[in-house]
Amino acid sequence: MKRFISETRRDDAERTGWLLDAADIAFAFEPVNGIAADFEAVVMEGLLTDQAVPVYPPAGHTYPRKD
Repeated sequence: MKRFISETRRDDAERTGWLLDAADIAFAFEPVNGIAADFEAVVMEGLLTDQAVPVYPPAGHTYPRKD
């Protein structure tokens, strides 16, 4: 049985801080190739945007299965 755990704004702010600190460490050096640069750009856009995005997968859709 899952227990409901309430999260405070402080909890959220702390987690956000840890995430941004980890991104600083992970991307401290220049990307080694174009794929790495594209990956970094996508991750940073996701970290720095404050816009809500649709949840994946959309309702009624499941995650792909590995056959």
